[in-house]
Amino acid sequence: MSGTLTIQQAGHSVVTDLGRFKGPRYGLPVNGALDQFSARAANILAGNLDNDPVLEVTALDFRMRADSDLLIAVTGAPLTVTVGGRECPQWEPVSVLAGETIALRGMNTGLRAYIAVHGALEAPMLLGSCAPDTVVGFGLKLTEGTVLEARKTVPPIRQPYFDLPLFRLGLSRPGASASPVIDVTDGPDIAEFGDTADLLFNTSYTVSGRSNHIGLRLGGALPERQSTAEVLSRGVPVGAIEVPSREELLVLHRGRGVTAGYPVLGVVTSRSLDVLAQARPGHTIRFRKTTVAEATARHRAAMRELEALRTSVNTVFGLLGVGAPASWRELLPASGT
Repeated sequence: MSGTLTIQQAGHSVVTDLGRFKGPRYGLPVNGALDQFSARAANILAGNLDNDPVLEVTALDFRMRADSDLLIAVTGAPLTVTVGGRECPQWEPVSVLAGETIALRGMNTGLRAYIAVHGALEAPMLLGSCAPDTVVGFGLKLTEGTVLEARKTVPPIRQPYFDLPLFRLGLSRPGASASPVIDVTDGPDIAEFGDTADLLFNTSYTVSGRSNHIGLRLGGALPERQSTAEVLSRGVPVGAIEVPSREELLVLHRGRGVTAGYPVLGVVTSRSLDVLAQARPGHTIRFRKTTVAEATARHRAAMRELEALRTSVNTVFGLLGVGAPASWRELLPASGT
């Protein structure tokens, strides 16, 4: 049985997933959730596949009303989550009753939060992804009154006795900081910057208000390219650090074009890209050199942690009968006699 959600305060929110992985071969950005770890975790906590559609809420307050019983999970930036007026935890599954309002408020440290709904949301697809794309004008625009369809309803999960917590899933929540340290591997053109390349690791940079999903713009002392040879347009990875002008660094994010003509000084690791997704204008960034091997090990460790979370969630949901016939859920607890 499906359910619906009605947007009451859209703020700045979109329906997205992990990205359009078929896009680059057709010249389209990959796009998708900027904080990939939080988006994956939200879906796992809601009992979904990693790449199911989620809501990405950026900076502003958000409200929507559930028109049926649902199960949700909210991850990402620290904030206050309320359901029907009661405060609820992030990074845990949460029951929502029909008629209750889900509200996200007070996102003051990070920049993006993610809401997953058990069974996932319906959304239009382009090349296998619902991720918005400003280049071709694709994406589900959320405004007040927009109705979203959730593929499944979930009867309320009853809390245990003595106010004991229902979920102890062991996930280490990413920390939020106004001065994060970002891991970077050497870019293919680092030698072109000579000794000035060290400025990247010896200087702090300030996040510009002109940053967006295409790239993070950073002000500070800039490395200078020593070569005057022309740089031909070529493919560039998500996370590439460029110096496009004498005014700022540019860290390309998931909305970046697939080609560029600036030298690539370094590449931000996948785990640190999740951290940058939570950087607000005015935050101070410092870069730290790492190796490809170290970056790969950290990424694999994060994926193992998410797989362990999936195992825990599947076990708990199985015991609770989430997705099972309602009769499972109505059994009274054993009396002990």
